[in-house]
Amino acid sequence: MKNKRVICLLALIVLSVLILAGIQRLVLPKYMGLVVEGNFTAEYYEEETPHDVIFLGNCEVYENISPIVLWREFGITSYIRGNAQQLIAQSYYMLEDTLRYETPKAVVFNVAAMQQFDQDNESYNRMTLDGMRWSSSKWNAIRATEMEDEHMIEYIFPILRFHSRFRELEADDLTYYWRRGKVAHNGYYLRADVRPVGDLPAERRRSDYSFDDRSWEYLDRIRQLCEDKGIQLILMKAPSLYPAWYDQWETQIEDYADQYGLTYINCLEAADEIGIDFTTDTYDAGLHMNVYGAEKMSEYFGPILLQVPGVEDRRGTASEGNSHYKAGLSYDDVWREKCEFYDAMKASQEAEFAELGYIKQFYIQ
Repeated sequence: MKNKRVICLLALIVLSVLILAGIQRLVLPKYMGLVVEGNFTAEYYEEETPHDVIFLGNCEVYENISPIVLWREFGITSYIRGNAQQLIAQSYYMLEDTLRYETPKAVVFNVAAMQQFDQDNESYNRMTLDGMRWSSSKWNAIRATEMEDEHMIEYIFPILRFHSRFRELEADDLTYYWRRGKVAHNGYYLRADVRPVGDLPAERRRSDYSFDDRSWEYLDRIRQLCEDKGIQLILMKAPSLYPAWYDQWETQIEDYADQYGLTYINCLEAADEIGIDFTTDTYDAGLHMNVYGAEKMSEYFGPILLQVPGVEDRRGTASEGNSHYKAGLSYDDVWREKCEFYDAMKASQEAEFAELGYIKQFYIQ
């Protein structure tokens, strides 16, 4: 009789856990509408083959580099682990997380994230961190960047944070209950619409142009982790016209790169050499590149990456594999599917905007 009660109790506990897990899955944001960035982090774990290059940073990296073009033109395998307003501390722990699965030959970090250490919008934290698999890296990333009114328990049990979405459920919450469609291309966010640069806001004067000491601390940690793993770290600044990138910031990054013998590429200064046309290559008036600008950026960046020892043309070869990736998979086969998905989305967007007959406006969410 006692054993029967124990079994019933255990069954009740298991059933309760399953029900709560099901409800939690229902109320979690699906990010399949206008704002899809909340899916970027989790999509990384679906990869089948390793990558020679990992990009880290905020929107200045995931909207400005096309891994598909790097593959097509140079045979470079790459992935962008970036998110909207991804802080430098989050990039460090994202790198830590990546190294659980693979050891790339090069890491490219976008230095725009040096401007801001503390998060000012919980939504950005959620879009970056919720998709990470649980590990000490995720725990420490939350601890390092959580806002005052955020709590670890709400990351462990997201239902505590999103329970109020019961009143806001939409058809997408059921459509994508079990599986969300892929929205990015190895971390790249494709936009085919065009919004040329107009009048930019005047640069604001600052009393102090020094980066936060904590930003320098995490840049050091990224650099040291790369050194420890034999990874070449490359610093980059995307060709974004706004927000302003001040000369004082440029000098600090140049000095840091010189001090540690790092390659630093300011793509804003190289915009003419890259061939960027700010009347056709941006979708939001100069903040980010559209697909045409990103493809030019990738064609410019490919030869630079091929100079890194171990970054090779993988076309016609098979993956070596490791504890997380299978050996013997054809890179050509894997990337052929990625290219087809990329081409289909690009063509679909181009057809949509041609039919609309106007330049689609996009406002940051």
